[in-house]
Amino acid sequence: MSVLRAIRRNPQVLCRSLIARSASSLTDGETRLKRVLQEKFPRASSLKVVDISGGCGAMYEIHIESDEFRGKRIVQQHQLVNQALKDEIKAMHGLRIFTDVPRK
Repeated sequence: MSVLRAIRRNPQVLCRSLIARSASSLTDGETRLKRVLQEKFPRASSLKVVDISGGCGAMYEIHIESDEFRGKRIVQQHQLVNQALKDEIKAMHGLRIFTDVPRK
């Protein structure tokens, strides 16, 4: 059974896993993705990377707020993130991206 199908069938397991891990440190995958994004978006005012696959690294959720997105449409913002992570994405099952521009 795929990770995504397991999550859809039993989202409570995912929630328990995330709550249990919330007090712990980042996984290796989260750390790697965060480092790449910090290098590509040095002006990011907020950056959060979460492994939503339960720690196996198959699916991530990224929240990034950067002035580098100002004046760009959402699809362009997401393309920038995808381009920054092009090598890492090859090993993933899925990626959720949430981008925003800092409020002035």
